Amino acid sequence: MFGMSDWNTNIINEFRANEGRVGGPFEGAPMILVHHRGRKSGRDLVTPMMYMADERDPATVYVFASKAGAPTHPDWYHNLTAAGKAEVEVGTETYPVVVTEVTGADRDRIYGEQARRYPGFGEYAVKTAGIRTIPVLALRRS
Repeated sequence: MFGMSDWNTNIINEFRANEGRVGGPFEGAPMILVHHRGRKSGRDLVTPMMYMADERDPATVYVFASKAGAPTHPDWYHNLTAAGKAEVEVGTETYPVVVTEVTGADRDRIYGEQARRYPGFGEYAVKTAGIRTIPVLALRRS
């Protein structure tokens, strides 16, 4: 059976083989690999995800804990917020980041822009309405 781990492994391999670019459903989308440690398992993990660069601050990118509109936050969200730091691969560059959650009007503005650029994020917000607010995390180069 082909599971999420296999799916992520294939994306990670394609990302690294193509200087940060992938095809399929993510073709043309900005992708990032986030390295984090499991808060319960202690295992080192890598999670591919779409991101949005901060147009005013080149040291900051945003990631979205959408989990495709599932009713719970993804595990990586809990790992990153617990640790407050991570390492990312963007293109061919790898660097450490500080993790902070974006809230309130800033969160709404950033998430709204991501949903405008990639309508699937708007669909995820509809799926989670009344259940949870999809978190936005800022990853700032440290």
